[in-house]
Amino acid sequence: MAWPPRLLEAALALNANRLERAEPLLRAQLREDPFDVAAMRMLAELAARIGRLADAETLLRRALELAPAFTAARANLALVLGRSGRPAEALALLDGVFAAEPEDLGHFNLKAATLGRLGDFEQAIALYERVLEQAPDQPRVWLSYGHMLKTVGRLADGVAAYRRAIRLQPALGEAWWSLANLKTIRFDEADIAAMRAALAERDLREEDRFHLDFALGKAFHDRGEHEPAFAHYEAANALRRRSLPYRPEETARLVDRSIAAFTAAAFAERAGGCEAPDPIFVVGMPRAGSTLVEQILASHSQVEGTSELPDLPAVARERRGYPESALALSAAERRAAGADYLRRAAVQRRTARPFFIDKLPNNWLFVPFIALVLPNAKIIDARRHPLGCCVSNYRQHFARGQAFSYDLAGMGRYYAEYVRLMAHVDAVLPGRVHRVIYERMVDDTEAEVRALLAHCGLPFEDACLAFHRTERAVRTPSSEQVRQPIYRQATDEWRHYDAHLGSLRAALGPVLDSYPDAPLQR
Repeated sequence: MAWPPRLLEAALALNANRLERAEPLLRAQLREDPFDVAAMRMLAELAARIGRLADAETLLRRALELAPAFTAARANLALVLGRSGRPAEALALLDGVFAAEPEDLGHFNLKAATLGRLGDFEQAIALYERVLEQAPDQPRVWLSYGHMLKTVGRLADGVAAYRRAIRLQPALGEAWWSLANLKTIRFDEADIAAMRAALAERDLREEDRFHLDFALGKAFHDRGEHEPAFAHYEAANALRRRSLPYRPEETARLVDRSIAAFTAAAFAERAGGCEAPDPIFVVGMPRAGSTLVEQILASHSQVEGTSELPDLPAVARERRGYPESALALSAAERRAAGADYLRRAAVQRRTARPFFIDKLPNNWLFVPFIALVLPNAKIIDARRHPLGCCVSNYRQHFARGQAFSYDLAGMGRYYAEYVRLMAHVDAVLPGRVHRVIYERMVDDTEAEVRALLAHCGLPFEDACLAFHRTERAVRTPSSEQVRQPIYRQATDEWRHYDAHLGSLRAALGPVLDSYPDAPLQR
């Protein structure tokens, strides 16, 4: 049956990544026909693209209630569940997808990505290779294959996969950015010319455009040409903000409510939770050294590195009305919440080591919740100079989330709120959080590593100083940097862009002058 004109127009807008055009069309279609499952699926895809994963899941589940045989919706739901940190559920859904469409190579690609989220990297790589053997001219499959190879440390193979994707689709911006994001690749004149040519294409998709601008920013940064570099970063971030806006006041309100709720008295009255000592949480801003801290700890014989797990925020927010709802939990409910987190995180564990790391930086917003439900967990706050950290974020395109990072003023406010909440935790739970200052780690690595291990109750091991030799999968943008000795070059890179940082400085306010301490609380 032919689609109505409105739905067809919405599909074309969605394909062109014109989300602001597609959304009102899809909502109008659903007002006219609330049972249009195709419109539901498209609206769910739009929601997923801008990070509204819970909305996407709700829409897809409704579509499947109405049309249980709607395989495309089932595949989309598996994708959303994987991105929501529930890859085991996604994998189970894929059984039905394969039963309905066993030959669709796109489903193999989705299964490989899901296996990667579960940490089954070798199985995922084998599946990608099976797909590419049957369909070698698929640039996006080569791109995904490159991501997986990079994660396991097969850098040369990863670069070759990204280059193959580019040969097949020269304007595939994400492939160019993936090369740049390795941090160890320097583009030559031919690469820069090719990216500029792609950027000049009239019908270039917005997603390709901002990826190319980020990649060209990195290319000119590496050449010491910082004005054109900043121009590309500025263009990339402006495009990214358009589809992923950040609202600083929402973060400020959550911090205000957390400070009001989680007082010293509130903690004193709520002793007890899940007593397991297994987790080590590494929190803070992205690009602040959290991957370095994780790699150091994961080099210890008693610690397993996992990744940035989405489970803690999910557990906290399942109690509606967070943060106040957390205080309403009984002792038994606090124990159950901590055990629920451990159960969810267990799917990422691959060894019998007694401790594991969860390095989702954004968990700083939930540090008080961690203290309530997992009182024996260790919490590490990885902190870096505000200007160095924020400029590094501005130069980085994140595959998911981190909407604050695409605007300098918004990022300054986000950093300031992070410092404000962590200062409150220090005041009401003194000594509960161990802070690692990136510049101190660079200047006196052994002393900082010893202090870090002592806080975690771990004996010193030489392997923690030779962390770059530790072979393990690393999924974050710093994956190649932590496979080298301590990375010193980044500490002052922000100075090249100082003339452009007025709005960032203003937003940081007293946080900038007080670093590495927090400003006095009013």
